[in-house]
Amino acid sequence: MAHKTIPISTTHHKPKLVVPSIVTPHEIKHLSEIDDQGSTRFHVSILMFYKYNSLMEDKDPAKIIKDGLSKTLVFYYPLAGRLIEGPNKKLMVNCNGEGVLFIEANANVELEKLGDSIKPPCPYLDLLLHNVPGSDGIIGCPLLLIQVTRFTCGGFAVGFRVNHIMMDAYGIKMFLNALSELIQGASTPSILPVWQRDLLSARSSPCITCTHNEFDEQIESKIAWESIKDKLIQQSFFFGSTEMEVIKNQVPSNYGCTKFELLVSFLWKYRTIALDLYPEEIVHLTYPVNIRGKSLKIEVPAGYYGNAFVTPAVVAKAGLLCSNPLTYAVELVKKVKNQINEEYIRSFTDLIVIKGRPELTKSWNFIVSDNRYVGFDEFDFGWGKPIFGGVSKAESFISFIVPVKNDKGEKGILIALNLPPLAMQKFQKVVYNMTLKNVEGVNII
Repeated sequence: MAHKTIPISTTHHKPKLVVPSIVTPHEIKHLSEIDDQGSTRFHVSILMFYKYNSLMEDKDPAKIIKDGLSKTLVFYYPLAGRLIEGPNKKLMVNCNGEGVLFIEANANVELEKLGDSIKPPCPYLDLLLHNVPGSDGIIGCPLLLIQVTRFTCGGFAVGFRVNHIMMDAYGIKMFLNALSELIQGASTPSILPVWQRDLLSARSSPCITCTHNEFDEQIESKIAWESIKDKLIQQSFFFGSTEMEVIKNQVPSNYGCTKFELLVSFLWKYRTIALDLYPEEIVHLTYPVNIRGKSLKIEVPAGYYGNAFVTPAVVAKAGLLCSNPLTYAVELVKKVKNQINEEYIRSFTDLIVIKGRPELTKSWNFIVSDNRYVGFDEFDFGWGKPIFGGVSKAESFISFIVPVKNDKGEKGILIALNLPPLAMQKFQKVVYNMTLKNVEGVNII
C-alpha cells in the first residue's frame, strides 16, 4: 500500500512535563527480567486520529488529555519516574514524580486530506510525535511522550511514544483505558494497575532448560543483516478476506491452523524468497506470545501492565522454506507455539540473566508482533473512536499487525515491512500477483 503524501507543516508549543495530580510515593521499583531484556530497549510509537465531533465543539482535546494524564499518573506513578542503572547494569525505576513529556501542536491541514497516509508507515510521524532533543534515551529520560496535534477541521491526532521497558502493548492498553475512563468522569480506573514484576523474574538458581532459538546468533548472517539495515525501505500491505482466501488456497482445504499462523508463515516464506538468500542460510521467525490469561501456573494478575510475553522463534534453512509448500512453514510455527508452558517461561527469564540480557538474534530474523486485539482503535477520549489507531511503523526487523479498514470500508489487517529496495520490489510483485490484484494503491515497479 503506497501512500500519497501531501506536504504539511506543524507548529509545536514548548514541551511541558505533566506530573501526577497528587503527591505519589517516591521509591525505587524493580523490573522483571522480561522488562529488562536487550530487545525492549526502544520506544514504541502509537498514533490515533480522531474526526471532528460537533458535540465537543468548545472542548480542547489537548487540555482534556493533559488533565486526564495528570489524574492517570496517580495510579500509574512509576511512568512519571525515570530509569536508573543498578548493579550489573540492571535497570530499575526511580519513582521520583518528574513527569511525562506533553506537547501541543497545530497542523495546517484538514485530517481527511491526509487520506491513507495516517496508516503505517505514517510519513508524518516525526511531525505528530516531535522528538524533543535528549528525550529519547533509555536511562534518565521521560518514559512517556504524548503529543496532541489539532487539525484545521477540528479533528486531531494523539501520539504516544512509550519506553518498551515499562510495558508491552497490553500494558499500554490498560494505561490508555484508564486515561479514557478518567477523562470521561470515572474516579478510578475499572482495572487498577498491579506492579508485581517479581512474578516474571528469574529463579534464585537460574537454569536454561529449553531451546530458545530467538537468541541464536550466526555471526556471518548478523554481519550481512547489519550491512543492509541502513538501506531498508518500508511499505505496508493490506490483507482482507479476499487476500486471506487466496493464501488459504495454498494449504489443503481441511487443514487446521489459525489465521495468524497462516499469515505469518506466508509472510515469512515470501519475504525470505524476496531476500534471495543462500539455500543453506538459517532464517528465523520470532513472534511475541502474550502469557496473560493462559492456563499456566504463572498467573499474571488482570492489572499487570509490565511486559508479559515470551518470544519463541521458528528456524529453517532458507532453501527448504522457499521450496516447500506453505504447510512446511505453518507446521514449524505450530510446533514451536505448542512448546510454550511454565518451564519454557522460567527458562526464558533465566536465560536473560545468565546470558546478560541478550537481544533477539539479528541473523535473518523476522519479528512479527500481533496487535489485532489490543484495541488501539477503540479508545474514546470523548470524541468517539479513532478512525485509525495503532503502532505507526515497523521498527528495524520488527513488524506490527494492526487492524484497519481499507478505502472500501472492508475490515482487515495491515502490516508494514522493512526490506532492501530490490527485495521490496520482489515481495510486492509476489504479493500483488497472488493476492492484491484488486486492491488499489499498490505500486508495482
